[in-house]
Amino acid sequence: MAKKKIRLEFTIKASPTLIFNYISTPSGLSQWFCNDVDVYNDIYKFKWDGDEVRAKLLKRTPNKLIRFHWIDSENEEFLEFEITQDELTEDVALVIIDFVNENEEKEASALWESQIHDLKGCLGA
Repeated sequence: MAKKKIRLEFTIKASPTLIFNYISTPSGLSQWFCNDVDVYNDIYKFKWDGDEVRAKLLKRTPNKLIRFHWIDSENEEFLEFEITQDELTEDVALVIIDFVNENEEKEASALWESQIHDLKGCLGA
């Protein structure tokens, strides 16, 4: 069953460089996204309370974007974190693109809001 693509945007008061460290490194990701992360040859193993999910790194643009493909999901599905910065106001936002089951969009959005709250706590933002 195909999943629905969702796009969420969160304003974060921190530098793109600092945010990128938290969305692209095992130590950063394990502080807010999951319990632990191992990386080997562009394969990330994300661990949550005994569960383990593997993802392949598809794209990485320093201080801007990182995209993963969950190995057990459909080919066109991915998880993307993109850091954007408004040219006029210099406000920084983290844009998340994820794929969710059609009837789970509200739950997924609530989970991401909780995760981003944790990320902001790590960043002191």
